[in-house]
Amino acid sequence: MTPTRKRRVFPFTAIVGQEEMKLALLLNVIDPRIGGVMIMGDRGTGKSTTIRALADLLPAIDVVAGDPYNSSPSDPDLQSSEVRQRAERGESLPIEARQVPMVDLPLGATEDRLCGTIDIEKALSEGVRAFEPGLLAKANRGLLYVDEVNLLDDHLVDVLLDSAASGWNTVEREGVSVRHPARFVLIGSGNPEEGELRPQLLDRFGMSVEVRTVRDPELRVQVVDQRTGFDADPDSFSDRLQSTQEALQARVVEAQERLPQVQIDNDLRVRISAVCGELDVDGLRGDIVTNRAARALAAFEGHLEVSDDDVARVVACCLRHRLRKDPLEQIDSGDRVVKMFCKVFDHAGGDPAAFQLALAG
Repeated sequence: MTPTRKRRVFPFTAIVGQEEMKLALLLNVIDPRIGGVMIMGDRGTGKSTTIRALADLLPAIDVVAGDPYNSSPSDPDLQSSEVRQRAERGESLPIEARQVPMVDLPLGATEDRLCGTIDIEKALSEGVRAFEPGLLAKANRGLLYVDEVNLLDDHLVDVLLDSAASGWNTVEREGVSVRHPARFVLIGSGNPEEGELRPQLLDRFGMSVEVRTVRDPELRVQVVDQRTGFDADPDSFSDRLQSTQEALQARVVEAQERLPQVQIDNDLRVRISAVCGELDVDGLRGDIVTNRAARALAAFEGHLEVSDDDVARVVACCLRHRLRKDPLEQIDSGDRVVKMFCKVFDHAGGDPAAFQLALAG
C-alpha cells in the first residue's frame, strides 16, 4: 500500500547540478549515523527544492496506525513507550504506510513547539501524562529541515543536535517526564552573508556542502527549462521521470541493505586519520564521519569494500567545516582538505588540480 501524495514535488532526478549536495543527502539517508548535512550557499540555488525532492523520492515506511511518533511496528528502538507496552502485552499492532516525514522548522519556533509540551494540570488532576508532541516527534524516522539555521537561536540548535545525536527527545516539567524516539536526518541550510554558525555547532553536523549559483549559460537554461516544464504540467513532467525516480529509489534501498556488509581496510582507516591529524582537526568526529560516509558511498556504488576513490569523493564534505579558521589563510577550507588528501594518499600524483579533474570525470 502506497500513501497518496497531496501534491507533486519536483523530482529529485530532475535537479540539474549541485552534485555534491545531492550525494551528501543520499549518503545520510543510507546511513543516518553520519550525522546530517549543513548546506551553505547562495540564495536561489535549489536547497529547499532538493530536500523536499529527497523526501518525496524515498519509499514509504510502515508505521503503527494512529501513532504520532511514526513508531515502527517491529523495532523497539523506533517505538514510543505506549506502542512498546502494547507490543509487550502481545497486542496486534495495526500497520499503515506513510510517506517519509519531512518537517520544516520555522525560524520563530519555540522550544515547546520543537520538543512538545506537557499539560501539568491534566497530569496532576487525572494522573495521566498529557503530552502534546512537537516537531521532533513528527520528524521521527524522517528528515528535519532547518532553513537559515545560522539565524536560529543557539539554544534550539543545541536541542536539535542533541536529539539528532542520541535519537531521543526528553521533555521534563514539574517532575513529569516524557521520552520518545527522535531518529531523523538533520539538514540545515543558510547563507554565509547572513551570519556564521558557531564552530562548535557546525562541527556537530556530519557533512557540510557549499552550493554556488550556476554560472554556465547552457546549464542555467537547462535549469530554467526544467522548472518551467514542471510548473506548466507537474503530472506529465513527473510521469516522464517515474522510471528514473524508481531506479534511484531502488538503488538507495539496496545500499541501505548492503551497508552492514561493507568493509573498510585498516590501512585506509589509518590514512583517513592521518589526513585528519595533519589538518589539526579537533576530536575524532571527523575520522568517524569520513569512515561512515565512505562506507555509505561504497554501498551506494554497489561495492563491499571501500576504495580510495570513495574516500576522495566524501573527504572534503566531512572535514572542511571542522578546520580551524585562519584569518590570514586565503585558500578555501575545502581546497585545504583536498590538498592534504592528495599528499597523504598520493592521489592523482599529489596534484590537487588533477584530483579535481578526476572527480569531475
